[in-house]
Amino acid sequence: MKTTFKLGLILLAVILTACTKVAPGTVGVMVDLYGSSKGVQNQVVGPGRYWVGPNQELHTFPTYQQNYVWTRSAHEGSPNDESITFQSIEGMEINGDFGVTYEVDPNKVSELFQKYRKDLTDITDGPVRNLVRDALTTSASTMEIQHIYGDGKAELMLKVQGEVREAMKPNGIIIDRIYQIGSFRLPNQIIEAVNNKIAATQKAQQRENELREAEAEAKKTVAKAEGEAKSKLAIAEADAKANELKRQTLTAELIQYEAIQKWDGRLPTVTGSGPLPFIQVTPPTK
Repeated sequence: MKTTFKLGLILLAVILTACTKVAPGTVGVMVDLYGSSKGVQNQVVGPGRYWVGPNQELHTFPTYQQNYVWTRSAHEGSPNDESITFQSIEGMEINGDFGVTYEVDPNKVSELFQKYRKDLTDITDGPVRNLVRDALTTSASTMEIQHIYGDGKAELMLKVQGEVREAMKPNGIIIDRIYQIGSFRLPNQIIEAVNNKIAATQKAQQRENELREAEAEAKKTVAKAEGEAKSKLAIAEADAKANELKRQTLTAELIQYEAIQKWDGRLPTVTGSGPLPFIQVTPPTK
């Protein structure tokens, strides 16, 4: 009886040892190692404990969002230098650190393992990184170094992200974002040349803007002068027309009438040798 009990304990220990746990947030893929059925099983298992025979392996894949970085620093990501180098259209070498955020489609985990025969970390450091590097090389080869180093970074990363996303989606990896970390690394003489070129372009743009402002101000001054001239001309023409109208309507009778209206009834007390200005009253005609 004791022997049976001991055998039972041994059998239980073996069973527990052969059980593998699939943690929450992950799925597992069972692999047969030998025999006629060796290879990846189509069944994908969810969280729980599973019996793994001596002829089997269980590979697990997390289904929650993953984030990996490839950097030069030994304190971020891998201790090895995993930064990526690519070239611009001029053939200038550019080095940078990059990151990727993605999720695994649980319905395609079996196909993912069948294609790469690797765990997720190895897939990320291998095929995914290679795709990012190739996409950087392809996209940057059509862009100038000044554009990449300046305001073209976002454009470059969008191109890379689109290419890698399309390539990995059929394999069960859904790319959320591929991004640049920090600044691109270029040779010092290249950085100086690019910065000088950018500064010259900005200065030329500033001068062009100043010239446009000066032209606009000059046009404004000319328009104002033309407006004032037209206004004065209009006033002068109006005055001339008014004077001409007065001249045409000015008669001796009108002058006599205006003089009578303004006379206060008194004669001048001092007169000269000239004619005495006075109102002429014409006797009424009988």
